[in-house]
Amino acid sequence: MELWVTEYQTPVLGFSCKTTETLRVEQTPFQHLCVVNTEQFGRMLLLDGMVQTTEKDEFVYHEMITMIALNAHPRPKNVLVIGGGDGGALREVVRHPAVECGTLAEIDERVIQASRDFFPDHSCSFSATKAQLIVADGIQFIKEHADTFDVVIVDSTEPVGPAQELFSPAFYASVAKALKDDGMLVVQSESPFFNGDVIKMAYGGIKQSFPITKLYLAAVPTYPSGLWSFTVGSKRYDPEVPFCTGKLEYKYYTSEIHQAAFKLPAFVRNLIGDK
Repeated sequence: MELWVTEYQTPVLGFSCKTTETLRVEQTPFQHLCVVNTEQFGRMLLLDGMVQTTEKDEFVYHEMITMIALNAHPRPKNVLVIGGGDGGALREVVRHPAVECGTLAEIDERVIQASRDFFPDHSCSFSATKAQLIVADGIQFIKEHADTFDVVIVDSTEPVGPAQELFSPAFYASVAKALKDDGMLVVQSESPFFNGDVIKMAYGGIKQSFPITKLYLAAVPTYPSGLWSFTVGSKRYDPEVPFCTGKLEYKYYTSEIHQAAFKLPAFVRNLIGDK
């Protein structure tokens, strides 16, 4: 008997993977959590039925949500990750040589525990000397830390449930206050094929609080359509221009990819009104 896990990415489209084992299923105080082992992508974490990360392709998402801002900002010393309880984004943050402190604010401690139990390549970041792990509501946490961070990365789930407010103009305004006067914000902003409304919401909301707002893309096989977007807001520096890419080794990110990621297809430019 074959067992498959399916994420229904739209009402008429599903993404399925053959599984070999169900490792954890539980209802946390915030969401439904599931960890399975798949033949194609290794271990996979799903929240509310949506794929969040896998062993095989996580490096694309985690490098691209972090390294654009970290390498475009000349001094990203103090960095905050909101969400991202699997630890993958935090891993990339704390290994960056310019970062002195990487703080993770995750509302659901059961996601953190699942990562500790099943995703050692992600959760290794939790014990890094530069890491600070806080179980807290990122929306409230950001309001309590004005003029604190150089870079804020919002590694959220889709805008449903506890993550819905993370896509609001009021939240982006709070982040702007929490950033220093040359700070940057990066958020994941969904698929341009299936979630154009989310892209418009994120881009428009960030643009209200940041003088420089840009969208960039990356290819993430397990996310809806495989083409994923990120939106960055900057108070001073052009995120499209890498200040320094350093000597770190990456699996996906390069200085050429950094700049090419901002070259948008016409239909994506139209989504954000960049004609």
